[in-house]
Amino acid sequence: MLKIIIPSISLLLMNNTLSQKWMITALTLMALTLSSTTLMYSPFPGMALVSSNLFHDSLSAPLVMLTLWISAMMIIASQKILINKNSQEKFTSLILILSLTLIITFTTSNLVMFYIMFELSLIPTLIIIMGWGYQPERLQAGMYLMMYTITASLPLLMSLMIILNKNHSSSMIFNNSSTMSILMTKMWWTMTIMAFMVKMPMYMTHLWLPKAHVEAPVAGSMILAAVLLKLGSYGLLRMSYMFCSMNKMVSPMFISISMWGAFMTSMICLRQTDTKSLIAYSSVGHMAILISGLMTNTLWGWAGATAMMIAHGLVSSAMFSMANMTYETTHSRSMFLTKGLMNLVPSMSLLWFLLTAMNMAGPPSINLMSETMLITSILYLSSFSIIPLSLASFLAAAYSLYLFTATQHGQPSNSSNPYYYSSIRNMSIISLHSFPVILMISMPQFITMW
Repeated sequence: MLKIIIPSISLLLMNNTLSQKWMITALTLMALTLSSTTLMYSPFPGMALVSSNLFHDSLSAPLVMLTLWISAMMIIASQKILINKNSQEKFTSLILILSLTLIITFTTSNLVMFYIMFELSLIPTLIIIMGWGYQPERLQAGMYLMMYTITASLPLLMSLMIILNKNHSSSMIFNNSSTMSILMTKMWWTMTIMAFMVKMPMYMTHLWLPKAHVEAPVAGSMILAAVLLKLGSYGLLRMSYMFCSMNKMVSPMFISISMWGAFMTSMICLRQTDTKSLIAYSSVGHMAILISGLMTNTLWGWAGATAMMIAHGLVSSAMFSMANMTYETTHSRSMFLTKGLMNLVPSMSLLWFLLTAMNMAGPPSINLMSETMLITSILYLSSFSIIPLSLASFLAAAYSLYLFTATQHGQPSNSSNPYYYSSIRNMSIISLHSFPVILMISMPQFITMW
């Protein structure tokens, strides 16, 4: 684990002294991703302790790899900021700080350290949105982000103090049990997991997400969709593993809300005219399916949730990157003005179709595998869930095809510049996002062993 953390710190310290710093930083992060594949092969079954406060297992290792890979993609996708020299050293340093914070969050075995890093990840994200966002409304988006997440996280802090007081240990590794009454246990568990539900986010606590995505630069949207939402999933999985019997008490409520949310957000997507807003709402719908599968409290559901975290992280990051490429070409995010891209660059339209097919869980992608696992685990718990699941799956396909046809067909705008749209950089970013999604279907044990 230290072979990932120490080079990340070194890269951060050397950031201001390197020439061609963005290229070296991106290549180093990609090399660290490849070297971190060794974390998947531990000589010990279950998990491997690195120190008293650090460990890795088959849940944290894929998320560490995802964090490093997406951080490299963020730097490559943000060429406009780097070429225009818009505080590029500060921007690259913030990406590295955020990456390091997320790696420590995924590998710490101490609940208090997890909470500190969980909250600390907000600060670089907020600075990226406020400093490099496109519109004045980014101030309101930043306020929504901070208020929602911090307000929901305070009960989690109280809950962690209760755990520490009762068990005299803040370790994630040892299972814990509750000795409270049933009513108090329900209230305590709901209070504990609400921080993770807001972070994912669950329907009815999701209003901060579309605002943050719309106002964030491309790097902010990529890391927010790919990794920061997965902090909530990771925390919920860890706490569910520690307190195995707790989810059964509250799962009907959360699954019902999530099923309704998956249907409603899919309907909202069909009425969107902003490409980034549509992709943001689709993330809420996918996270609703993930929450439902995770709350079934079955190993099959947990494995499906882990696979969905990786699949959604790569695909949503690629879609936000593609939306930014379209914005740089047509100077608009409106689907009324962004038309006819297939006439300009057919090869990029092929990549658009590939991403939309993955987004609606088309084969051969790990999205299909993960959604199949989640849906079967939900139906195992309640066969009545087939109605909202069927509607949500159908509407996901509908809005994905709507996004593709609205942007690719029609008369192209006179202000479009296909030269920058079809650059090797753009094709490389989408390809580097897409290849892992397709290749991992042949090795699903990498993301489903937990």
